[in-house]
Amino acid sequence: MDEVTNGGLPQGRPTLVCGGAGSGKTLLAASFLLNGIVQYGEPGVLMTFEETGEELARDLASLGYDVGKLIDEGKLIVDYVRVERSEIEETGEYDLEGLFVRLEHAISSIGARRIMLDTIESLFAGLSNPGILRAELRRLFRWLKDKGLTAVLTGERGDGGLTRQGLEEYVSDAVILLDHRVQEQVSTRRLRIVKYRGSHHGTNEYPFLIDREGLSVLPVTSLGLSHPALKERVSTGVDQVDEMLSGRGYYRGSTVLLSGTAGTGKTSLAAHFVDAACRRGERCLYFLFEESPQQLVRNMRSIGIDLQQWVDRGLLHFRADRPSRFGLETHLAAMHRAVREFKPSVTVTDPVTNLLTVGTQSDVRSMLTRVIDHLKLESITGLFTSLTPGKTELEETDAGISSLMDTWIVLSIHEHNRMRRRWLSVLNSRCMAHSHSVREYMLTDQGLRVLDGEPETRGGRAVAGV
Repeated sequence: MDEVTNGGLPQGRPTLVCGGAGSGKTLLAASFLLNGIVQYGEPGVLMTFEETGEELARDLASLGYDVGKLIDEGKLIVDYVRVERSEIEETGEYDLEGLFVRLEHAISSIGARRIMLDTIESLFAGLSNPGILRAELRRLFRWLKDKGLTAVLTGERGDGGLTRQGLEEYVSDAVILLDHRVQEQVSTRRLRIVKYRGSHHGTNEYPFLIDREGLSVLPVTSLGLSHPALKERVSTGVDQVDEMLSGRGYYRGSTVLLSGTAGTGKTSLAAHFVDAACRRGERCLYFLFEESPQQLVRNMRSIGIDLQQWVDRGLLHFRADRPSRFGLETHLAAMHRAVREFKPSVTVTDPVTNLLTVGTQSDVRSMLTRVIDHLKLESITGLFTSLTPGKTELEETDAGISSLMDTWIVLSIHEHNRMRRRWLSVLNSRCMAHSHSVREYMLTDQGLRVLDGEPETRGGRAVAGV
């Protein structure tokens, strides 16, 4: 979030967080307030007009925040202000003088530096005079500025505008819009900085994730081209394939694409790569979008690769999910978080083409571009598998990501004399000498084995050379 805002929220000025129901307004505001207390030692005041302090504490406890402890330590004051229109008898002009008195007392009691108001619409529920409402809104924001408080206020999304009253966004120094949308039965959350006075900030929509650890925003640093180019090489896990790549394998920190039709052995070659990395003592993160970890481990045992040993040693971690479970943005944010937490040297995404079930080719390419840029920025070697439909040219990928890859290996199956034979070739490998020949290979109980010689074509049919 600090990267998106180019440094954080404006100090000593009010920020408005607006959005529809369930978009994460209260969580974002509370994260700013509570993390300010815990991480920066800045006491805070949380004034709520909808939920009681006990209700809010229970909600935030599920995300790891101990509100009660902070209150006991004198670092936080939670003040629930009940505003019920049916209990109000209006005489004279309505103003917020009483609110200012309560805020002043709470702020001075603990020396508060940050303040959260959730939600300000509740203050003006049922008011019939729009002139007074607008005047008091301006007065509230001016009062917060004069006190030098860094304030976060939440507001509900209005019809045709950012907020119901249509004024808060104009008097705030920064406006953050949260959006929770559902398309084709898949929900996604996005964040946008609508306004930020006196600062350069990201203007795009950024996916964010809410889970048991709170709210996390996809880093914007993953969108640049400032990643290093390492000269170190890492083995593919198959000696004969290493030989096809000038005898040394892939570049560390590069991206690798294994594409081919069903049954060509893409996952098997990926498993060899993972097994070799784990044998070097490197951590590997494996994203599965088609089969469960248990199924993959069982299948790889049939070709002599024991992945379970690396799981038991903590070197290999699987993250399996159906693409249709979340939107692309949520998958993207989850992958970033998994990389940040596990800190792998190698990642495998198998297969990327399954993501097309929840997005267009353009959307998937955009997502994978951000994944690839982030991996390269961290010097992580990323391997991706791509399923090629049977009647598609082998030198094409449904996800349209081949141009993003440093090394592209094509696997295929051809029929000859009523037998199906597998072929392998290096279609492209940037900045390294590589084989241009097509090699036949077999999947055996001792792994993937590349045969000597090259397949030939006789009479339009494939023949294996030995």
